Amino acid sequence: METAPRLTLSAEAWSEISRHALECFPEECCGVVVSGARGDQVIRCRNIQNRLHREDPGQNPRDATIAYAMDPRELAAILSSAEASGARLKAFYHSHPNHDAYFSEEDKAGATPFGEPTYPEAAQIVVSVYDRAVKQVRAYAWSAEKKDFIEMPLIRERT
Repeated sequence: METAPRLTLSAEAWSEISRHALECFPEECCGVVVSGARGDQVIRCRNIQNRLHREDPGQNPRDATIAYAMDPRELAAILSSAEASGARLKAFYHSHPNHDAYFSEEDKAGATPFGEPTYPEAAQIVVSVYDRAVKQVRAYAWSAEKKDFIEMPLIRERT
């Protein structure tokens, strides 16, 4: 039986993720959290969903108010830089404007393009924003046993 993982974020990382979600509202934000010698570091990514939707609405019917897409080259550069500095990928994050902080079927599909997660050790953080206020922050982890993402305890360190 798997032990339930938990995710701990520094107060600074929690605040930065929340700030990013509020700044992008009413569109979804996205980014990564890496952890290394300097602690948790939040790295914002551009949400390219509107561009994808504009270029091919048939293939990408959702816009950035209900979806996100990270630029694959930007993400690769971020992960390469983190690895070079000795940091590890801790989590991906994105927001749900005017929706709850759940890990949707669309989110699962994006994280598991071939049925398994591309980054199984990375948590998935979802931030719920209603009326320009963060209402909830939840985290999800891949369960190899259940072959699905499950909610995990998310702890905010005190400053």
